[in-house]
Amino acid sequence: MTDAGVVLAGGRSSRMGRAKAELEWHGSTFLYRTCAVVGRALDGPVVVVAAPGQRLPDLPAGVTVTEDPVEGLGPMQGVAAGLAAVADRAEVAFVCSTDLPFLHPAFVRRVLRGMADTGADMVLPVARGFRQPLAAAYRTSLSALITKLIGEGDLRPGMLFKHCTVEQLDDAQLLADSALARCDPELESVVNVNTPEDYEKARDRAAPEITVERFGALAGKDGHRPRTGRAATLGEAAGLAGLELDRHIVAAVNGDQVTRDPLLPLATGDVVAFLSADAGG
Repeated sequence: MTDAGVVLAGGRSSRMGRAKAELEWHGSTFLYRTCAVVGRALDGPVVVVAAPGQRLPDLPAGVTVTEDPVEGLGPMQGVAAGLAAVADRAEVAFVCSTDLPFLHPAFVRRVLRGMADTGADMVLPVARGFRQPLAAAYRTSLSALITKLIGEGDLRPGMLFKHCTVEQLDDAQLLADSALARCDPELESVVNVNTPEDYEKARDRAAPEITVERFGALAGKDGHRPRTGRAATLGEAAGLAGLELDRHIVAAVNGDQVTRDPLLPLATGDVVAFLSADAGG
């Protein structure tokens, strides 16, 4: 089953007073971070849903943009547009809002796995006491149903639940996943940022705790020695390791994602191994 990601960026942000997509958090924007975190958790495409004419900050390589055709109809219109945009390439999509600075790839993977485990039309986390329809998994075929319901005046996410099979995951079910329990035990993946006060609290939060390692010629005379510290991006992790990313250095995140993108967001528990690109990295 092919998975995709849909990130909604076209909300009015009336309580925040400015576009959430452009808000900065530890070296990248909310939108860049959310798209990249979602992308880390799946192999399929990631699509941003924007309002008509909306200007967006820079996006990770490979992320595409689709416009919500009708402004002002609420998030479910954006969900429908996003699902339609990836329906020819994926059966299932993780759909989220852009204002989730603490979203962890392990959360995305756990929710998507619920689709494979249950065969439901939608996997809906009920985390921290609330339904989370904007941090949930949907079958892309639901796009037509959502569009139909909106046309009938049903704009609320709760109306969809009455017309399809929904698998709900409470805190205990989510945290039964060992990786998620280890990296996000408070399920802060679903904590969104709605007001300037929320944003100030988010900015006061420390960067994720990660581990960096240096291999081969980069290890130096002391050899390979892991170091633990805090970094929110690959560029910050390189600094933690005493390195500067350039064409001679690449990084492997958790042993599989090889990259040199300094803006790649990192999450709690990540292990970043730096090695010389000239040595086969």
